[in-house]
Formats: sequence, structure tokens, C-alpha cells
Amino acid sequence: MSASHLTKTALAHSLKHLMEHTPLNKITVKHLVEDCGVNRQTFYYHFQDIYALLGWIYETEAVNSLAGYRSYDTWTEGFHKIFCYIENNKSFCCNTLESLGRAHLDGYLYQVTHDLIMGVINELAGGAKVRSEDKEFVANFYTLAFTGLIIQWMRNDMKEPPDQIITKLSELIEGNVIRALHKYELKYEHLK
Repeated sequence: MSASHLTKTALAHSLKHLMEHTPLNKITVKHLVEDCGVNRQTFYYHFQDIYALLGWIYETEAVNSLAGYRSYDTWTEGFHKIFCYIENNKSFCCNTLESLGRAHLDGYLYQVTHDLIMGVINELAGGAKVRSEDKEFVANFYTLAFTGLIIQWMRNDMKEPPDQIITKLSELIEGNVIRALHKYELKYEHLK
């Protein structure tokens, strides 16, 4: 691991540590570098501001770990990993949700969910002649629905077990994505 990555990881650890007890909007670069034991120049060498660090944390810790779950057979496992990440980083994620950094949490949730859903859609579409903008519309619809469920789950103090939510989602969408793709394919065929 490079020295740069080690420094970024140390800064990430410090931010997460501080966010266990302090709202994100009350954490300054001074607090962060004191907790981490580095100087301000080191912080600014790696990140423009605390929000850039926040985005880097979500990208490296969560987004990259879900690459192998973009198929119809594995999307529920990928979705479970999203819930587990949030549960294992509850203070960090909930603090982000209630801060000006909310856009980073929303972006993380949207990106990982969209990637999972688009993988499933592309697999299910197979050789069907469905326009890419129609696939994107279906992916966007399910992504926004899923991310909304996760945000609501977080706001409700994560009481419902993730497995129950995932089971309900699976029952809800089973067959519906294929049906939607088929309708878009028929629509495309009629436009020729």
C-alpha cells in the first residue's frame, strides 16, 4: 500500500472516529489533523476539504467492494452488503445523513444501487432490443426506490432487519423488471 493511500486511510479513520461523537458540520480540518497526527498541509495535499475526504471514504470502502454483485443471482447479496456497511458504520452514515455531507451519502447509495440494478437489467435484457435510454429509465426508477427505502430505514433507526427488507424487495420486483423490458422491446419494435 502506498504512503499516500496510508495517509488517506489514516485521515478517513480519524474522520470516522470524530463523527462518532461530533456532527460533521462541527468538525474542522484542525480537529481532523490533530486527531490523526498530521499537519494541515498533509491533509490539503490529499483532499480539497472534509467533504472530499467523506466522498473518498464512501468510494473506497463501499462502492469498490460491490463490483461482483451485479447479476440477477447476486443482487440481493450486494444489497445486503450495502445494509451491512451502513450498520457497521452507523454513526458515520447517520451523521452524514443529517449533515451538509448528505449529498455524499446520497451519491454513494445511488451509485452502488444503480450499478447493481443496471447489471441485473443488462443481464435480463440479454439479446432483447431495448433502447439504452429505456434501460436507464428502469434502472433509475428502481435505484431511486431502493435508495429511498434505505434512507427511510436509517431514519427509523435501522429497526427492521435488512434480510426482511431484501426479501420484500425481491418479492416486489421479481418478474417486474423482465416485464418492463419486454414492454419497452415491444414498443421499440412498433416504432420501426
